[in-house]
Amino acid sequence: MSGVTEAPPETSPDPTERIELLLRDLRGSPSGLTEREAARRLVATGPNELHRRGGRTWPGQLMRQFTHPLALLLWAAAGLAWAVGIEQVAIAIVVVIVINALFAFVQERHAERAVEALAAFLPVRAKVVRDGQVREIEATTLVPGDVLVIEEGDRISADARLIDGVVEVDLSALTGESVPVSRSAELLDTHVPLEQACELVFSGTTCTGGQARAIVFATGMRTELGRIAALSERVERDESPLEHQVRRVAWLIALISVVLGVAFIPIATFGAGLSFLNGVVFAVGLLVGNVPEGLLPVITLALAIGVRGLARRGAVVKRLSSVETLGCTDVICTDKTGTLTENRMRVTEVTGQGPRERLAGAMARCTNARGAGIGDPMEIALLDAAAGMGVELTPGEREAARLRQFPFDPARKRMSTVDQVGAVLRLAVKGAPESVIPLCTSEFGGGPMSPERRRELAAAVDAQARRGLRVLAVADRSLPEPPAGRDDAERDLTLLGLVGLVDPPRKEVARAVADCRAAGIRVIVITGDHGLTAAAIAHQVGIAGDTPRVVTGEELGAMSEAELDTLLTSGAELIFARSSPEAKLRIADALRATGHVVAMTGDGVNDAPALRRADIGVAMGRSGTDVAREASTMVLTDDNFATITAAVEAGRRVYDNIRKFIFYIFAHATPEVVPFLVFALSGGAVPLPLTVLLLLSFDVGTETVPALALGREPAEPGLMRKPPRRRGEPVIRGGMLIRAWLFLGVLCAALEMLGFFYVLTRAGWHPGADVGPGSPLHHAYLQATTMTFLGMVAGQVGTAFAARTERASLRSIGVWSNPLLLWGIVFELALAAAIIYVPFLQDLLGTAALTPDMLALVLPFPFIVWGADELRRWFVRWRARSPRTWGRSATDLARSRS
Repeated sequence: MSGVTEAPPETSPDPTERIELLLRDLRGSPSGLTEREAARRLVATGPNELHRRGGRTWPGQLMRQFTHPLALLLWAAAGLAWAVGIEQVAIAIVVVIVINALFAFVQERHAERAVEALAAFLPVRAKVVRDGQVREIEATTLVPGDVLVIEEGDRISADARLIDGVVEVDLSALTGESVPVSRSAELLDTHVPLEQACELVFSGTTCTGGQARAIVFATGMRTELGRIAALSERVERDESPLEHQVRRVAWLIALISVVLGVAFIPIATFGAGLSFLNGVVFAVGLLVGNVPEGLLPVITLALAIGVRGLARRGAVVKRLSSVETLGCTDVICTDKTGTLTENRMRVTEVTGQGPRERLAGAMARCTNARGAGIGDPMEIALLDAAAGMGVELTPGEREAARLRQFPFDPARKRMSTVDQVGAVLRLAVKGAPESVIPLCTSEFGGGPMSPERRRELAAAVDAQARRGLRVLAVADRSLPEPPAGRDDAERDLTLLGLVGLVDPPRKEVARAVADCRAAGIRVIVITGDHGLTAAAIAHQVGIAGDTPRVVTGEELGAMSEAELDTLLTSGAELIFARSSPEAKLRIADALRATGHVVAMTGDGVNDAPALRRADIGVAMGRSGTDVAREASTMVLTDDNFATITAAVEAGRRVYDNIRKFIFYIFAHATPEVVPFLVFALSGGAVPLPLTVLLLLSFDVGTETVPALALGREPAEPGLMRKPPRRRGEPVIRGGMLIRAWLFLGVLCAALEMLGFFYVLTRAGWHPGADVGPGSPLHHAYLQATTMTFLGMVAGQVGTAFAARTERASLRSIGVWSNPLLLWGIVFELALAAAIIYVPFLQDLLGTAALTPDMLALVLPFPFIVWGADELRRWFVRWRARSPRTWGRSATDLARSRS
């Protein structure tokens, strides 16, 4: 309302009062606000959003870092050290607990912010009337007095009073009732609770049908939803299945460590002849050596980084756990329009026997698009074609003439409107030919509709569909009076013509489909379009060959569950055409029941159940409804099928990287424990090769940064040529543990012990010799323990490069392809140098400077570790290339060659 300069009152008016009084109290009008007035009101009322009032959550998050199972294990070690008088070790362990807790807390907060920041990729939008024009704005900028335009599929972003129109609204967010209720501007309830008033709609609810306009009377915390949020707020982060798995492993590690530590104290004291104090030192070292301190925070951060990376590629994932599920996906059920195609339609063929003006008029009236890119792409194409045929209607002219609308019904596959055209009341209908033509009794310019003509029209539709065109039938009818209902209106129609629209496939989809095939992922098309049109597009992008199995909605409805299961497990190229949203839900159920992990695309209100039922519900960010986006797990900001493939690849990469750094952390357990075992099993004849303080420095100082860097590894070659992993497959498997503990772990332990004994024996040490303070061998002993520490760091560098791939060679991914890892290695080497050569750290940690010959001995350790694993990976690849020869005797091979 131009000229309005005052903000609405702070106290909300009575929304159930007469509309004239409500408009007066809100200082608004049915024509909406000006942009300048809305901006002034936004300053007065604040943004339309809910505020967190539940208090600070960070203290609880921080406390959790001190009480998770691995931290409890370290607390037990510190208590044990303190009880026997090793205060220095106890204090050091507590310092490690604090450092690790702070690090994990920072990473968890970073992950939380990363997920919360995804809201910026998908701001909730609202359609309002501003400056007399319908515009789309961010819902946070809604103010009281704004006029909302509400359509099917919209999420209502403020409390509002209907001005005109009728809508069906899902109020389950407020009332818990899942059955939609009708709301109409013509009704008025004054003696009922607000949520039951038939003329009101509320923030957080969704429109499931109809169209209306409404004036906003409350925003933000002043809405009904805001009132509920203020009464009870609960903010919790779900633990992903992967995190749950790893937490279970952490408890298992803690249990094993405690049992080993407790069991080895009597063994070390009574069996190996160690003093009780040395036995406790051994137990503490065993506990600390078994604790992978950085495991949980690194996993959380890696998942969050993966989510952010997917968002940059156009796939907004709502839950961390979904990244894990993406790696398991083996079936993608995709829509056609806008996902496989560009969703930029244009009319290429118009067939009809009468004058074009009447056909163009029906095309222009039976739409809701506003032109200039606002609205459904198909309806925009129809408006452009009608304008080219000489009929041009502005949105205002169209709405002024419209008396009633029967919106598009996925089951009926048609839409119709009742309009006042001059002195005549006329019904205009558009929809699928098989839905509209049976309702036609005549053809404009061609007389009554004969069976022969119906067959000719069906053949014409099939011919156009085979060329990939989407075909619509347009019909109309003169009405003597407003119809009583839809069935009364949509009968005795006159066919005006067939309209063929082209929507070319996206260029990048064919490559994405090929990647899916190579990755063992099956692609099934489920569309409401004609079967031949869908088959043509599917053939063009490589989903199907020349003769795919096309299943119509009627055929699917006639199938039993067993027949559908058999069809889906047959491996045939499938296209479900003229399918309803209910069919999508049934297909998703059947696929999941037969053991598949399903990604399902959808954009409409009725797609929501199927999106929820699928393992990964994929909604369209541009063309999709708010309802579909809320029901989905992932939202494509570009509506592109290729983005789904990219998301699956990214999910696989994130999961593989998690396994890489878990392997990297576990590979150090053996070299950390072996020095204490040598000390214990020798009965003290071999001095302790590694002090607990140096072990803590290794765990906290040098291990964490490279582990984080492994979470940023590029995809391993052949990642999308492997079959999907099984649902529920554990992240930590036997082969990984054997490679970590018994292969690289044993190798690293052998190398570090080689360095330890090299320094001692060169100084004249023999088993049982005194190496304590004041003895001639004490300096050599300090150098030897320092050598053990450096040997562990060197082995760690080799393990980091070995962990980068599971099967492929390092050359195939490039030594320099992960600069973050290289910087992490530089950091750990610099820290190791400081620990060895800085006098303050020497006194604190008990190290001594190493000589050049000692450094020369350690120099090849990383190459030995990495080279051994490179040979193992070569052997794995060789075995995979020759499966038929593996395990066969030389005689058998000779016979086969002869």
